[in-house]
Amino acid sequence: MRRRRFSLHLGGAALASLYGLRALAEPSSGCGVPSTRSDGWGISTNGDDKLIDRGALCRMADQLAVSSNIHSVLVVRSGKLVFERYFRGPDQIPDLFFGSRVEDVVFDADTLHNLKSASKSVASLAVGIAIDQGLIRSINQPIFDFFPECADLRTPDKDRLQLLHALTMTMGLTWVEATPATGENNDESRMHRAADPSRYVLGLAPTAPPGQEFFYNTGALTLVSAIVHKATGRPLDEFARTELFKPLGITDFEWSRVKGDSDAGGGLRMRPRDMAKIGQLVLAGGRWNDRQVVSNGWVEASTSPKLKATGDQSYGYLWWLGRARANAHVVKWIGALGRGGQYIRIVPKLDLVVVVTAGYYQDYSPQAFKTQFSVFSDVLGAIPPLG
Repeated sequence: MRRRRFSLHLGGAALASLYGLRALAEPSSGCGVPSTRSDGWGISTNGDDKLIDRGALCRMADQLAVSSNIHSVLVVRSGKLVFERYFRGPDQIPDLFFGSRVEDVVFDADTLHNLKSASKSVASLAVGIAIDQGLIRSINQPIFDFFPECADLRTPDKDRLQLLHALTMTMGLTWVEATPATGENNDESRMHRAADPSRYVLGLAPTAPPGQEFFYNTGALTLVSAIVHKATGRPLDEFARTELFKPLGITDFEWSRVKGDSDAGGGLRMRPRDMAKIGQLVLAGGRWNDRQVVSNGWVEASTSPKLKATGDQSYGYLWWLGRARANAHVVKWIGALGRGGQYIRIVPKLDLVVVVTAGYYQDYSPQAFKTQFSVFSDVLGAIPPLG
């Protein structure tokens, strides 16, 4: 159901103008009980609520429906989809003429949602599969091995760049990732306008030796995407379609391309139930049902902390790692995180996956960040111990 359309340049003003519509969000009848669909998910019913405190989650969801721009909340426990709730609100929709537009959307289980930078973690799984299949030799392979056409950009410092450094955000290259992401002083925008985005990234000036320090750089994913394309003979989205998504029963997704390569840094759109499959795959050590889709070794390596990132978080191979309080305990989580409030958070100790989508793309206020994380905190508070 489409109510209003705005071009993206209206930004936060357009988003704010639609908040008043949230009072019309879906009612709480049958709150959170997942629908039965032929997509491979085992479903928890009202009679199987030992896995969650459904009442607490319903109260949280009812409040979100009238006072936030959260678009969906899904909870998976012990391999079952136990809670699923969709809302209504403003979102950025792909547009042929403007790139995207802001539009009021009534979200449901079939609505594709932009993962933004959570796309990076999905790309990590594709890299792992390419390594498992012997198409990429190792994470220690020099990046310039894949880009002989850029040999003129090589220097002694840049010759030390390895795939590992792109996966851990430790390339040590100059990069400006401005926020809000609408200004011109933004290397991501300049990279996408360049005739050869990979050449643009490799041509950036060094600021530190590779591997020395964490410095978030979406340009690293342009290289990762191109490397997967060169190594497998297929663009990342096509490789992921057959080797990652098809085994999971994911049939409906969009992954935009820039100059012929998939936008691994933030161009993936998926249904939240399929995002939850990605989380469950990682939680299960790379298995979905009876199939090993990506090796357990890659999952363990990529979701283990490699270095300190921002705040109290660490970073693996394109996965965030952090801690949160669950009732009286502190638990570790693994996360695919994207701008605007998109995330897949995995809590191994609780056998838990939490998926949230939202529309806070240009809202960097403390309240917006508090709302986004409070959903995860509230879910943790509604999770009883196993056993």
